[in-house]
Amino acid sequence: MAKEKEMLLVGSKTKEALKESGLNVGGDALDKLNERVHAMIKEAQDRCTANGRKTVRSSDF
Repeated sequence: MAKEKEMLLVGSKTKEALKESGLNVGGDALDKLNERVHAMIKEAQDRCTANGRKTVRSSDF
């Protein structure tokens, strides 16, 4: 079984932002969004390293 990644989102704030649009939030939505955030961070780390830097910049995302 894959190790669950640490939740990087504030669940209540994320749900609130979605509900402001009149949408309901499925029970698995935050988990999937958290996976996407982790993937984006990994991509930014890889790009930063590939460019010989140790500082992640907005352009890495």
